[in-house]
This record gives sequence, C-alpha cells and structure tokens, in this order.
Amino acid sequence: MSEHTAKLLHRRAMLTSLSTAMAAPMLASLALPVWAQVASKGDLAELSRVWRRQGGVLLIRHAATEAGLGDPPGFVLGQCSTQRNLSEAGRKASRGLGAWMQANGFKPDAVRSSQWCRCQDTARLAFGQYEDWSALNSTFAGQGDPVAQLQALRERLLAMPAGRTEVWVTHQVIMTGLTSAYPGLGEGFVVDRQGRLLVRGDLAT
Repeated sequence: MSEHTAKLLHRRAMLTSLSTAMAAPMLASLALPVWAQVASKGDLAELSRVWRRQGGVLLIRHAATEAGLGDPPGFVLGQCSTQRNLSEAGRKASRGLGAWMQANGFKPDAVRSSQWCRCQDTARLAFGQYEDWSALNSTFAGQGDPVAQLQALRERLLAMPAGRTEVWVTHQVIMTGLTSAYPGLGEGFVVDRQGRLLVRGDLAT
C-alpha cells in the first residue's frame, strides 16, 4: 500500500468516526417516543401548573443520595442501614419541595413510594404521609419484575379519575421504563393517564 493510499484510508476512517459520533445523539433521540422527545423542561412552578391543569401523576426520582450505584451487597428492604440512603443535600431538597408545595396550597390526592428507604424518606420529608407500593420498587440489576410492575403502573394510570393528582416516588429504571426518558436525581416527570410525559424538571426549590 502506498503512503498516499494509506493517508486516504486514514482520513476516511476519521471522517466516518466523526460522523458516527455526531449522529449518535440524534439517533438516540429518534428512538424515544414522540412525547419523550418534545416534553418541555420547566421549573417546579411550571410542573405544578401543568399538573394542576392536566391531573395525572408526578413521578419523582428519589432525591440525591450518598455516593454509590445501586445498593451494598446483602441490602435488606426495611433496614435502611443496609441501603444507599439520602445525602444531607437530598434531605434538604425533599424538605424544600414539601415547603414549596405547602406554601403554594397544593396537596396531591395520594402519595405512593417505592419500599426503598431513599424513596420513602423523599416522600416522607416532602409530603409527610405516603403509601408503600411495590410496583414502584427498583428493578435495577435483575431485581423485581419489570414487566409486571410497569403493567401495574400503566393500569393504575388508566384507572385514575380525570383531574386526580398523585405523586409516585421511585427510581430511574422505573421512570425510564414508563416514559423512555432518563431522570436525574430529584427530577420530576408529570405524566398523564396514558403515561405520556408532559413536562419534566428539577424539583429543587
């Protein structure tokens, strides 16, 4: 192979790699449902306005946690000391969310939570009372039953009366499974009774 040919092949490989890298984000977005692509991002006030007007569910990914991914080996539900828990920043953000909701006179009809302590603490600090619901439990790393849990969530959404508002505090895998969108820690998604993502945003006040 001549030096000239080698240079041409190298240049072609570089251009192909660059094109692939530039196209990846676009292809990833096209893989999402239309509502996940067009859902606007707003602040807490915007989420609240859409939620009041449309009804449906405010999905919340639990607030910020201590460093780590998943849970330590041998963790046990009901024993918070064995789990990855909220950080002080996460507790502060949860209390701030509750104070904002109270100050603006907004009280959801129901608050449901995963049985993981970081979700329960987010719900408790923000809303006081909550109900455990195993359908909101994490399915990370082969846990739970993703198909059955998502089906239960969709059925609950469809059965909700018009105008009803609920909060579901859960995990990234559940929110992504339901909406195909990826939430950050402490982020909220407002979804309608068909499970369509209407608006999303950081719930830190």
